[in-house]
Amino acid sequence: MKAVIQRVSKASVTIKGNKVANIGDGLLILVGIVDDDIQEDINWLVNKITNCRIFNDDNQVMNRSLIDTKGEALVVSQFTLHASTKKGNRPSYIKAAKPDVAIPLYEAFVKQIQSVLTKPVQTGQFGADMKVELVNDGPVTIIMDSKNKE
Repeated sequence: MKAVIQRVSKASVTIKGNKVANIGDGLLILVGIVDDDIQEDINWLVNKITNCRIFNDDNQVMNRSLIDTKGEALVVSQFTLHASTKKGNRPSYIKAAKPDVAIPLYEAFVKQIQSVLTKPVQTGQFGADMKVELVNDGPVTIIMDSKNKE
C-alpha cells in the first residue's frame, strides 16, 4: 500500500461539478492499493500517517502530528501510485488492485483513520473521475510505502 500525504491548509474533491469533500488544515492522503495488501499494511500506514510529525509547533518546528493538531483528513483512492514507467512512455497499472480487492481495503483504511482520529474523515469516491484541489502548506509532501516500511 502506498500513500502520498500532503499537509494542506485546505483541500477538496469535486465530482461532475459537485463538491463531495472539503477540509481545512490537515492532510490530503492519496492511497494506492495492490493485490497483496492486507490489514497489516493498513495498520502500519495509518499509524505512520496519523503520528507523522509534520505540523509546526509554537516555535515553527515540524514537531506535531495530525493527532496532536486535531487536523482534518481527506482520503482519495489513487491507483496511479502503482504505475510502472519502466517500459515505453505509457504507464502500466497492472500492479494496482482491481476494485473487488481494492474497495474493501480502501474502506477499511478510511474506517481505521476515522477511529484513530475519533472523528469523520472526508473521502473522494472510489473509481470516479475526481477533481482534487489543494493548497499544499509548506509545501510538505511525503511518500509512504507499507511494503518497504518507508
